Amino acid sequence: MFRRTLPVLAAAVALAAAAASPATADEVSAGRLPGPRVLDVMTFNIHHAQGTDGALDLRRVANVIRESGADVVGLQEVDKHYSARSNWADQPAELAELLGYHVVFGANIDNSPPAPGGHRVQYGTAILSRYPITAWDNTWLYKSPGQEQRGLLHATLDVHGRKVEFYDTHLAASSQTDRLRQTAQVVDLIGTAKPGILVGDFNALPAAPESQPLQKAYTDTWATSRHARGDGATYPAQSPTERIDLVYATREVTPLVTKVINDDPTASDHRPLLSKVLVKP
Repeated sequence: MFRRTLPVLAAAVALAAAAASPATADEVSAGRLPGPRVLDVMTFNIHHAQGTDGALDLRRVANVIRESGADVVGLQEVDKHYSARSNWADQPAELAELLGYHVVFGANIDNSPPAPGGHRVQYGTAILSRYPITAWDNTWLYKSPGQEQRGLLHATLDVHGRKVEFYDTHLAASSQTDRLRQTAQVVDLIGTAKPGILVGDFNALPAAPESQPLQKAYTDTWATSRHARGDGATYPAQSPTERIDLVYATREVTPLVTKVINDDPTASDHRPLLSKVLVKP
């Protein structure tokens, strides 16, 4: 599992924590004193749990997350009573139950029930967290006519008494014009002051024009991790060539290790990306 990566990494984390705060580990974990927090954060486009083998299998998605050891996960392409393609399931709630995590869901498609008294038909992003979520909101991003609505889902996490802001997004798939507007909007919404982590499927390479507002404002964890592995490509899952699923960090967050999770490449049409980060006190 990722949290057991390298003895060298464990030593590096311990040294970084000691330098950042004189607090003991017990004091920090109990939340009595401010101190650094180490988090394993993941981004995963789950393709409504339909794998590359054509099978719909939400448990398989949950197993990938569980085996990764991720503390917080931003999911994209999540169905909530959406259609027969996902058996009308409440996928955020089912994943949270399978993993024992807290969850919030951002509905970017939100339609009336197909029958009176039924559930709303929803599709969007979700955040799963091992830690309590104390507040959350979902902001719709710019959409030109004919494009699918996208959003920025935000959750405030209580990580042993330390407040961490976590964001999840899925930018427009077929419009660079929309993505240019959306990335600028995301930076405006998040800012740079608070300890924060942004994950998502950005549908653009890091060097693309629309990625530049994010690249300038935040740290691309795969590009700057002390121990980045591979080329960071996550799409398409069977033989990845595109680095479009990314984790970004504000200046109060230090990337330590980042890797593509390759345990079960059939679980979705994207592979997940996992970063171990240090949240400064």
